[in-house]
Amino acid sequence: GVSWNESQQCRLLVPEQLQLCRRNLEVMPSIVRAARHTQSLCQQTFADMRWNCSSIQRAPSFGPDLLKGTREAAFVYALAAAAIAHGIARACASGELPLCSCGHGPPGDPGPGGRWGGCGDNLSFGLQLGAAFADSSAKSSKLRSHGSKAMNLHNSAVGRMVLSDSLDTKCKCHGVSGSCSVKTCWKGLSSLDEIASDLKSKYLAAIQVSHRLVGPRKQLIPKEMDARPVAETDLVYLISSPDYCTPNPQLGSLGTQDRQCNRSSVGSASCDLLCCGRGYNTYTEEVQERCHCRYRWCCSVVCRTCRRRVQRYVCK
Repeated sequence: GVSWNESQQCRLLVPEQLQLCRRNLEVMPSIVRAARHTQSLCQQTFADMRWNCSSIQRAPSFGPDLLKGTREAAFVYALAAAAIAHGIARACASGELPLCSCGHGPPGDPGPGGRWGGCGDNLSFGLQLGAAFADSSAKSSKLRSHGSKAMNLHNSAVGRMVLSDSLDTKCKCHGVSGSCSVKTCWKGLSSLDEIASDLKSKYLAAIQVSHRLVGPRKQLIPKEMDARPVAETDLVYLISSPDYCTPNPQLGSLGTQDRQCNRSSVGSASCDLLCCGRGYNTYTEEVQERCHCRYRWCCSVVCRTCRRRVQRYVCK
């Protein structure tokens, strides 16, 4: 809810972001929206898992699950970095920002009957300014170890890489009767929902690392000797996560008691997995919904209200 029309409000940010904010006040609404989008998308992406990202609601006051170099922290930093760059790139294309404009198509034609036009997402500007904001926050904390900072910077770069890889050619047809004999094309980014889904796959395959001296400088090296080398596209984490089955404030675990589960599922939302073997309670409740809808000439839809009983399964 902050209005970014005065540089005084930039003082809400960490010192390293203060000058960036004052020099780029017009960008701040896009960054605020990206932060909110990160919160909602993280919870949406992990809604059916033991760790459901509910702790992100306390941002920027993160709990231990997001401060101690866990796999969950890796996902959040990657998604936040992608969201900031995505938001700025889209804001450039929409004309919201006076300091940037549309992204340009590459040299050459996009294909038969096509020409570059429209207004593409300005990925290069989004990556440049987004990295400045996201990485200054990762570098700033004096409480974090060098290993945590290296991990966060690596994972933020992975988030931006996934975003960059999503840039694709999108076209609009102008031919007779909707044919594509003539089309205008531009470069557009995937939705953040798709980015979050890709990052969740990387979260599940993340590599545990340690920050060790290799040659003249420290690097993130796999903790297990038989693990594959860390690639620039891998999410990495420093410490193993708790199982999130029971409440443990020191570890940032809220537990899964009273979480709703899916009795017919065999995945992470199943009552067996989500309830950690503790069992579940069954509740029956009555819900109201629209039904027997029909179109009335002209021009409305009339529905009745129906009641039905549904069963809910809640972890013990």
